[in-house]
Amino acid sequence: MSEQVPEQPGGARPHDPARLTAWVRGEVQGVGFRWFTRAAALRIGRLVGFALNLGDGRVQIVAEGTRADCEQLLEWLRGGDTPGHVDGVTEIWDTPRGGYRGFAIR
Repeated sequence: MSEQVPEQPGGARPHDPARLTAWVRGEVQGVGFRWFTRAAALRIGRLVGFALNLGDGRVQIVAEGTRADCEQLLEWLRGGDTPGHVDGVTEIWDTPRGGYRGFAIR
């Protein structure tokens, strides 16, 4: 008998490939936020993508990997262990597009 993996919201399973795009609002530029986001992605270990400062003061993060790994990064973004001050995080989920080598700061 095989073990069944529970579905997550939207029908996704933890080991399904996923693409997370997140926009982080608050005091998140000029405080090392992109560097710490990259460090968190590398600590998770299987994510590729980037963190980018936007002209309106937000930071955009694109991460590809398993749904579970992307969710772990999202939890970190929403947690209290980030530099600066996060007022909110908006995310969208999609299928991975590929083309990334590692996790970059742009």
